[in-house]
Amino acid sequence: MVPQRVTLITLGVADVAVSRRFYEGLGFRPAGVDNDGVAFFDMNGVVLAVFGRDDLAEDANVEVESGPKCSRMSLAINLGSEAEVDAAMAFAARQGGRITQSARKVFWGGYAGYFADPDGFLWEIAYNPFWPLDGDGRPQLPPPKNS
Repeated sequence: MVPQRVTLITLGVADVAVSRRFYEGLGFRPAGVDNDGVAFFDMNGVVLAVFGRDDLAEDANVEVESGPKCSRMSLAINLGSEAEVDAAMAFAARQGGRITQSARKVFWGGYAGYFADPDGFLWEIAYNPFWPLDGDGRPQLPPPKNS
């Protein structure tokens, strides 16, 4: 089965630096794992990411456009192993999820795939070896580098 939780919300944005400043301005706590192409914020157990719109579309293997195939946002469920990712992706497909990117080793060192729900909303199923999960399945982000 696919666990009923959201661990990471990714917003596909036009300019990561502008969005990073905006969310920091709102008081969101930055995590110490971002770079020029992505910023992460600790939202008390759920992680918010701002990621370039085109980069998100490429990562999920979808077109950048509006409407049902919109790639402006993805929801993510982080799991504890590659095997759990494969099982969840297979389950999602059996339930009618459209696989947009098969689970595979990814550039940042983890393992992830994407599926779209019937309306085209993207879900990423991921194993991130750099973010251990707590007992409730919430990722434990490293603190900011300046703390």
